[in-house]
Amino acid sequence: MRCKILHESKGRIRVHMQQCHMTLHEADKLQYYLEEQDFVRKAEVNERTSNAIIFYDGKRDAILKVLSAFDYATTDVAVPEHTGRELRIQFEDKMFSLVVRRLISKFILPVQLSNIKTVIRAIPFIIKGLISLFIGRIEVSILDATSISVSLIRGDFDTAGSVIFLLRIGELIEDYTHRKSVDDLARKMSLNVDKVWVKASDGQEILSNISDIKEGDIVVIRTGTMIPLDGVVDQGEASVNQASMTGESEAVRKDTGDLVYAGTVVEEGELCVKVQKAQGAGRYDRIVAMIEESEKLKSESEDKASHLADRLVPYTLGATLLTYLITGNATKAASILMVDFCCALKLSMPISVLSAMREAGDYKISVKGGKFMEAVAEAKTIVFDKTGTLTHATPKVNRVIPFAGNDENEMLRLAACLEEHYPHSIANAVVKAAEEQGLTHEEKHTKAIYVVAHGIASTIDGKKVCIGSHHYIFDDEGCVVPPGETEKFDGLPNEYSHLYMAIENKLAAVILIEDPLRKEAADVVRRLKEIGFDRVVMMTGDNERTAKDIAAKTGVTSYFSEVLPEDKAAFIRKEHEAGRKVIMIGDGINDSPALSEADAGIAVSTGASIAKEIADITISSDDLSALITLRQLSEKLMDRIHYNYRAIIGFNSFLIFLGIVGVLAPTGTALLHNVSTVAISIKSMTDLMEPEVKADRE
Repeated sequence: MRCKILHESKGRIRVHMQQCHMTLHEADKLQYYLEEQDFVRKAEVNERTSNAIIFYDGKRDAILKVLSAFDYATTDVAVPEHTGRELRIQFEDKMFSLVVRRLISKFILPVQLSNIKTVIRAIPFIIKGLISLFIGRIEVSILDATSISVSLIRGDFDTAGSVIFLLRIGELIEDYTHRKSVDDLARKMSLNVDKVWVKASDGQEILSNISDIKEGDIVVIRTGTMIPLDGVVDQGEASVNQASMTGESEAVRKDTGDLVYAGTVVEEGELCVKVQKAQGAGRYDRIVAMIEESEKLKSESEDKASHLADRLVPYTLGATLLTYLITGNATKAASILMVDFCCALKLSMPISVLSAMREAGDYKISVKGGKFMEAVAEAKTIVFDKTGTLTHATPKVNRVIPFAGNDENEMLRLAACLEEHYPHSIANAVVKAAEEQGLTHEEKHTKAIYVVAHGIASTIDGKKVCIGSHHYIFDDEGCVVPPGETEKFDGLPNEYSHLYMAIENKLAAVILIEDPLRKEAADVVRRLKEIGFDRVVMMTGDNERTAKDIAAKTGVTSYFSEVLPEDKAAFIRKEHEAGRKVIMIGDGINDSPALSEADAGIAVSTGASIAKEIADITISSDDLSALITLRQLSEKLMDRIHYNYRAIIGFNSFLIFLGIVGVLAPTGTALLHNVSTVAISIKSMTDLMEPEVKADRE
């Protein structure tokens, strides 16, 4: 691709693409192509000017090389179906058209035609106000209709036209803000599934790229896995969490012939699904519909502000009437009507939340709604799962200790064969260890049964095989240590997590899992205490010795070992009964009940699909310090919301006073009211964190 360098400085270059016109899709393709380069921090592509601004690390030659290699037709780039660019262009075009039409009406059209146009423009506002009055709802639409009507009756068409223009500007900004909020959130909730198990004609399961899946293929989805494509259940039965599609809190039972949807998650069971729509077509539209009907975007502070705005309308009407009765001056009364608290309160609050959610995304934190940031700001208790959160999300197999005369490699091969179908960091470690040793594992077992937070059971060559926790193997399944090997079993090193495997109720091997503590874990726990968390709790299904060791190293205020999923959820309920808000951080299927129970459930990005789907917030697995950033962002968001609330009430009350005493005419109060609304909204869109903090994170 040919381009011209327009300007450059250290780490930044602006180029012009040598083409007559750039389409929206071409702009998106170029931007995503640039941003997928390792050395590019950020790229901005303007489709109107065909310019691209690139922020990069390293040498400029690398930028020039990738630009010259780029071609719209041949370069393969994954571009989401919805990027937000089209929505922004629509808003800009509508805003430009609105301003141009107002200028034409005011300065070019003859006065008579301009007045007729003003009357026509006023009709929808008057009808809306009359409808509100007819159904007995005293809302802002009545204020708007009254102010416009008074101006028209008095023959002040210029004031009426200005008021209508300002109201339409406000409506356009509010509509765009809402649609952008929904669009941003919907895109954050879009799928991120790369591979899926496909059932071949001979019954074998093949791990395939999702891009290779065609309509009619049979895909296998097991417990804890996200359904990546729309389809019909061909075989099996399962409980499916459809909260992301329907908002239902309870899982839905799915059986042969039932429809299943991309983005829903299998909580329990196994399904063979016949694909109907490749790449999950239609998912975005369903997410948008779900979000528009939900209240997830609103925090309690937003909700209170919204209700207050409506409750203040009767007082504004009362002040208007009282002013007219006392002064007999319609202009002073109309000046009060031009000021309402609704626009600013209902517009600036969502913008503040949207901006905070966008800024959180800069730190690789995905938040599903403002109320969850409010919960993070107010919580006093924070609960950690151990594996994959306080410890690394990529544990490693240290070694395999065989029992009952079994071969070490064969036991690892067998363990990998069972574990590869289930999403958990320890399962991934077992599969990876087998791969590194070149141990291939064909599907020799029958249907595997996954018991959440316990383990896996299956049958191989007619023998029952179990793999999982100590509690599952020895307490639930009643397995025993082979005779003469008790001393060997008792001598297992405590510094590792233990994964037990038994064949025919006899211990066959113990896999030692090296699960090193995150280097930042202790510092993060300390800082969490400093910024307001009274209780920092660790809950794990691991044994007491390992849990105690990790607790001592991290400095958590308390810990619980060998807990089940329901134990974690029960602890959170007890905290709620004590009047405390709770945050839960986890990454596994077994954390899902607790994530759902918490005021804000936080999942680690490398965790199980169901954990990320149920969680309200997702953070990067790279660094737990994101929790500190999240808390700071959330507190600053609440501070901004409260500041906006006070500023709006104070300034608009001042405008009403100026209208009463006759200092401001209706157009003056309308202009200042709208200017203040836009100003507060623009201020609400600025970053909450200091620039130096961002620089440190980068």
